[in-house]
Amino acid sequence: MTSLASTIAADLQPLRHSTIPAKLGVALALALAALADWLFYGHRIGLSLALFAIVTACVSVLFNHAALNLRRALIGTAILIVGLAPAVEELNALSLLILVAATLIALLLVTNAETTGLADRVRALRNFVLLGPFRFFLDAPQVFNASALTRGIARWLLPAALSTVFIALFAAANPVIEQWVFLLNPKLILQYISIPRVLFWALTLALVWPFIHVRWRRKTIVTTAVADGPVPPPLPPLVSAEFLGPSTILRSLILFNLLFAAQSILDGIYLWGHMALPDNLTYAGYAHRGAYPLIVTALLAAAFVLVAMRPGGPAEKSPVIRPLVYLWVGQNVLLVASSILRLDLYVDIYMLTYWRIAAFIWMGLVALGLVLIVTRIALNRSNQWLVGVNLIALAIVLYGCSLVNFDAFIADYNVAHSREASGNGVQIDIDYLLTLGPQALPAIDRAIALRPGAGEGCLVSRRDRLVEQQRQDLAWRSWGFRSWRLQRRLDAQVKDQSGSRPAG
Repeated sequence: MTSLASTIAADLQPLRHSTIPAKLGVALALALAALADWLFYGHRIGLSLALFAIVTACVSVLFNHAALNLRRALIGTAILIVGLAPAVEELNALSLLILVAATLIALLLVTNAETTGLADRVRALRNFVLLGPFRFFLDAPQVFNASALTRGIARWLLPAALSTVFIALFAAANPVIEQWVFLLNPKLILQYISIPRVLFWALTLALVWPFIHVRWRRKTIVTTAVADGPVPPPLPPLVSAEFLGPSTILRSLILFNLLFAAQSILDGIYLWGHMALPDNLTYAGYAHRGAYPLIVTALLAAAFVLVAMRPGGPAEKSPVIRPLVYLWVGQNVLLVASSILRLDLYVDIYMLTYWRIAAFIWMGLVALGLVLIVTRIALNRSNQWLVGVNLIALAIVLYGCSLVNFDAFIADYNVAHSREASGNGVQIDIDYLLTLGPQALPAIDRAIALRPGAGEGCLVSRRDRLVEQQRQDLAWRSWGFRSWRLQRRLDAQVKDQSGSRPAG
């Protein structure tokens, strides 16, 4: 088969005329940005714009002299002077437009001798205006070794981002860590940084860079050929290769293990060791704040492990990464255990609710899921196996929950651990007990007995409505074994009360 060649008009290609070293060009751009900051920022603009245009033109011509021609330089200078006159007279929208147009036309005449026709010149100016402001952000990485910079950013982007998220979650969960973060006080740094000023500098750099590193574009002829044989596949992008490569995962695991170790040590000191907390902190507050954010942390950790240790991935067989993964998952299991203890301490003080029972169950499932992730990695199982085992565990838990009388359990627990019954905790919330339904009736009766005077008024009527609802549940159409057991319990309770009354 013969080669097939076709000639097409390609997109506009760059023509370089700058003789300035690239890094020195960046320094000049920064110097011009500093000059613009001194002339413009926080001040009314007038003659300062004309002065800045003159300095920019001089710098541009000085460091792009390879393309200079004396006749063109004189014509360009004359055009620039003509364009400056209206701005010196009075700066307004029209004089600004004339100054910008004169500067661009002068630059084109001085540095781009290849364009001769009107259409070519208009096209060159159009591309300069539309594409020039974006070139600084594309050229700067190349100036500072784009491949090394991109690779370094890619390797540290994920560890730094996730570490920041984990620190934020730990600060939300742990008042001690929150105090440490507050001592860093990022506002002290931010108060010296003006976001509008940073944006001003970025905009100025984008505008002056095309004048320093002048680059025009022209049409070129590009020949493409289709050769015999298969076309090789495109190389994978560098960033994607580094973003979740072994080096990135290794850096992430080292950082994460250190962060989680700090949190675990604090829990060991204050939560498990019962050491005195810093001032203005209570154990109730310490316990309550940490339960839910730490579960979110464990879920993020599980997601990272699944992605990092995916079957066939570059990190799965690493002898260094695997032990770090096991260590980190172990720390996450410890974190979940701390979350369960936090919630238990909180429940001891503020009683039990449906959401808190759901949290206990959810935490247990998260801990089991983390253990199963380690099992999948150790046994070299697939993610499909992991999902299947987790679904089986979830089904078993849900089935078991369907057989538990949570209404009665919550009510009995809250009454037994109330201040009236045990001397600790909070007072009985009878209103909440009444919302639990008929299954809470035995506990409600005990609560009424523990609170003298609580059996009067609307409380008795609300309790009687629950009794009536319980009787309706005993009809054969709505009969349930749980309701039948409750009725037997209520009947035995009434019998005991009647038997304990003195004979009249």
